[in-house]
Amino acid sequence: MSKEIMESTALVTDLYELTMAQSYLEHGKTGKAVFSLFVRKLPKERNFLVACGLETLIKNLENYKFGDRELKYLKSLGIFKEWFLDYLRELELDIDLYVMEEGTIFFQNEPIVQVEGSLPKAQLIETLVINTIHFETVIASKAVRSYLTAKGKTLVDFGLRRAHSPMAGLLGARACYVGGFNGTSNLQAGMHYGIPVFGTMAHSYIMVFDEEEEAFRAFAKSFPDKVFLLIDTYDTVEGARKALKLMKEGIKVLGVRIDSGEIPQLCREVRRLLDEEGFKDVKILVSGGVDEYDIERWLSEGVPIDAFGVGTKVLTSSDAPYLDIAYKLVEYEGKPKFKESPGKKTFPYKRQVLRYFKDGKFHYDRVIRYEEGGLVKKLTFPLPSLKDIRERVLQQLSQLPDELKELKKVEYRVEVE
Repeated sequence: MSKEIMESTALVTDLYELTMAQSYLEHGKTGKAVFSLFVRKLPKERNFLVACGLETLIKNLENYKFGDRELKYLKSLGIFKEWFLDYLRELELDIDLYVMEEGTIFFQNEPIVQVEGSLPKAQLIETLVINTIHFETVIASKAVRSYLTAKGKTLVDFGLRRAHSPMAGLLGARACYVGGFNGTSNLQAGMHYGIPVFGTMAHSYIMVFDEEEEAFRAFAKSFPDKVFLLIDTYDTVEGARKALKLMKEGIKVLGVRIDSGEIPQLCREVRRLLDEEGFKDVKILVSGGVDEYDIERWLSEGVPIDAFGVGTKVLTSSDAPYLDIAYKLVEYEGKPKFKESPGKKTFPYKRQVLRYFKDGKFHYDRVIRYEEGGLVKKLTFPLPSLKDIRERVLQQLSQLPDELKELKKVEYRVEVE
């Protein structure tokens, strides 16, 4: 992805955002508007969602500029008038954002981001706002389910290679960390966000050597302090025995990884071999198509697994790959605006979310006309660190009723007034 493509986010949008903006200006519709970003209904696979992507959105809005390249393209379409192109060239996004802080647990019909400003400007950024918040919220909301089912076991994001783009892999790693993961295999995410990075070898490394044991020894010589051996290239149990041979010679092995096969049976046998030889501290990491359903099943059956490499199914949110998310006009020049379309009803005015607790746990939420003192706050700087955002998620999870932490569907009460 070239630097030039990413210099501006102004055209990360749909055509009609610009046609509407031009018409607004022609007809004097430039008063103060409020647009609200919310999820109409949670997927059947989700009991709650995690607000994520706000920092990314702010960076995208900072790069929202119509330069020569963008304006030349828009002019070539033969749709827009010269005065409108001049307007875009000089455009400044002097808007206010009212937001849920990143890492906030939220539910249906609760505003995640509300944009307040001149109607054309608030309209122009609709697609960019939806796209940015939607993706990271989808992934963080999937990742946190693995965190809940893992019960403190180590979780590592392995999803980059099957993410829907390099950018999806980068932002997905960020969202996984927010959702409770301990780290990622993605070096770009490690560099950009300071997320801890993990990884050792692939099956190709083992296959390059004539003997599996030779591959193990070579890696241990190259990285004596980070020996984590992949043991399932040929025969997992035999691979474990070869790893044990190195351990008994004094080579410090931190752990072994199993990427295929009958995971419960293999983990039990490998754990037995390690324990019998006195290597109870050597960890077993499982990867290969893992998701929260696997984690819950294996751990509930007592399968001895210390860590999980979780990839494709989280970075694509395979069971719920999208949200019914919308960015709707709720107020214009102080007047309420709302839809009454069947199945797509909206609620007028800028909104606040009040959360009520019982015995220290979430009890129910109320969505009311905006006032100070709830979950929604006017955006201020500096933004919290990624670690602080992650801690907010973990703290709120401790206040979540146990039934909402389960994988089975449970409804949470949200009253919209």
